[in-house]
Amino acid sequence: MKKLSLLAALLFVFIAARPQVVATKSSNNVSAGFDIFTDVFTKSPDGIKMRAINQGFGFSTTYNFKVGETKHIFAMGAGLRMHNFYSNGIISDVKADTIVMSPINKDLNYKRSKLGLTYIDIPAEFRLRFKDNWKIGIGFKMGIALDSKTKYRGQTVKDGPYRLIKEKRINALEKYTFGPTLRVGYKWVNLYAYYQPSRIFQRDLGPEIYPLSLGITITPY
Repeated sequence: MKKLSLLAALLFVFIAARPQVVATKSSNNVSAGFDIFTDVFTKSPDGIKMRAINQGFGFSTTYNFKVGETKHIFAMGAGLRMHNFYSNGIISDVKADTIVMSPINKDLNYKRSKLGLTYIDIPAEFRLRFKDNWKIGIGFKMGIALDSKTKYRGQTVKDGPYRLIKEKRINALEKYTFGPTLRVGYKWVNLYAYYQPSRIFQRDLGPEIYPLSLGITITPY
């Protein structure tokens, strides 16, 4: 909740500052965007159910190339993307050669179980601009795994006390991910979608998880 409040405050500052940013900007060649999204699994391990809201956050800066004499542009850049997958599943050993995600024992009470992943992104996007500031962005991005962690808060034995268990550097993750992106928006607010057909974990060394990210993109400049 504290992280969400901080994120909301930062976004408010960016949105409030937008008129000053635009007024003082000297070039249209560079732009930045902030993604707020939730994830769903298009495929997940047997017995694993995700929470309804799995908040994620991304940031990217791109350099814009004008397409001929049109209003359309081609953009490339770099960014950071963070996923938080909440579910009823848990990874018993993050350092194992083969990663197994299993449903949490029904005899155990728990508050949350989270898989957190962070990627460096290299996005590319065609941005089609129309009158009245409407725009469509059709793109693709490759991600490079930067960080991974799990967080579990709950019982580890029946009738036992609640424990907080954090572990980092999960084994058998795919180093590279990729997938298409789509944005549809008006002025500086866009609907955002990203589908990842590449695996999160290496084939035969971890669970099959394919996320679909849905949210909004704020582009203050």
